[in-house]
Amino acid sequence: MEATDHDEEFLNLTLAIDSNSSFDKKRKGMKTEEVLIEPKEECEGKILNLLQLREDMLKLDHKRKGVAEDGKGLHLIHLLLISATSVDENKLDSSVESLSELFQNVCLSGDSIQRVAAYFADGLVARLLTRKSPFYDMIMKEPTAEEEFLAFTELYKVSPYYQFAHFTANQAIIEAFEKEEGYNNNALHVIDFDVSYGFQWPSLIQSLSDKTTNSHRISLRITAFGRSTEELHETETRLVCFAKGFRNLVFEFQGLLRGSSFSNIKRRNNETLAVNLVFHLNTLTSFSKISDTLKSVHFLNPATVILVEQDGSRNPRSFLARFMESLHYFAAMFDSLDDCLPLDSAERLGIEKYHLGREIKRFINFEKDVTNCMKYERMETWKGRMEGHGFEGVKLSSKSVMQAKLLLKIRSQYCPVQCDGENGGFRVFERDENTAISLGWQDRCLLTASAWHCV
Repeated sequence: MEATDHDEEFLNLTLAIDSNSSFDKKRKGMKTEEVLIEPKEECEGKILNLLQLREDMLKLDHKRKGVAEDGKGLHLIHLLLISATSVDENKLDSSVESLSELFQNVCLSGDSIQRVAAYFADGLVARLLTRKSPFYDMIMKEPTAEEEFLAFTELYKVSPYYQFAHFTANQAIIEAFEKEEGYNNNALHVIDFDVSYGFQWPSLIQSLSDKTTNSHRISLRITAFGRSTEELHETETRLVCFAKGFRNLVFEFQGLLRGSSFSNIKRRNNETLAVNLVFHLNTLTSFSKISDTLKSVHFLNPATVILVEQDGSRNPRSFLARFMESLHYFAAMFDSLDDCLPLDSAERLGIEKYHLGREIKRFINFEKDVTNCMKYERMETWKGRMEGHGFEGVKLSSKSVMQAKLLLKIRSQYCPVQCDGENGGFRVFERDENTAISLGWQDRCLLTASAWHCV
């Protein structure tokens, strides 16, 4: 296939795939209508053959290591776009043909293009199937809690992605606290709408402790919303244990399940209140829920609201437009991992399979799983939403920018893979008259952090 100028955009894209091996068990006893979007008997064999190719690819994966030949990466991207178009238009023959060729040329241990294409191909196969199909469940299988935690932890350690978000957010929170030091009784209350594993808060505890003495202690309270009582308990245990090492700081933790009433939040007089919306708004399943959340936050009248989100529009519009936008984004993410970990790294495989790959497949099949539908927007869209709900952007300090750049510099010194240039491919971008900063890979913005206050 001849490459055009438009095609060159896709040369940095990447792939990967789910490694379940239960095809033969799932195949037995299946009815046609349980497999296909359009239940036609003559199509069942084609789908089953496609699934067999997927299994063969996984079994033969170790024989396909290495970098794709020159021009092969672009061909894989062409196949992905052809597959996405055919799947979107319910053209089964064309879908099966292009996806079959993809599964014969992608692998988990190849270069970033081969790896990223595998996960996108997986998501497209799942989109061909009905939600009732066991094959759909096989492809979309969720990782265990342990697998999910380990993948997140490894990504946190090797990439500046989450560290950039957390350190930038914490710096803005500390600066809001410092502005009110004359009348806040040395008390800081952070409401975290999505505490996850609580990895953001040890650095804040450390920074607050560095600001004070044993005779002039600071009080830090974190009200944290979590997905489960188990997650909240583990996070509380982890943070309380860490905070015990700082005798000049009083630490309290209150865990609430997501969806709990705001009336459960305990407020105290003369405390600096900060709201942490780091990777939270995009998890809400509708724009009305986003609006309700922002209205509730505004009602709390916090000193600062920290917003950090992935930078990319993968919402309304057409499926193909969202598909291409997502392909660009995850291509950059997979490419950045090559800068962080060697090609044969088991840690990289875990990150891609249980974290990034899961997100890719959820995105492609979001209509079938509205509970996991992520609302990704560009910075300009989030800005409009915040301003429309009574918030005004705050200029980030030069210290925030310097800290972000220092993070990349320190990371490059300990990078296990030889970096190209001082910071490898990661970049820090100051945006919107210094009211936001972004972490980028090459020229692609991955995520953006901003601070807001109530008008």
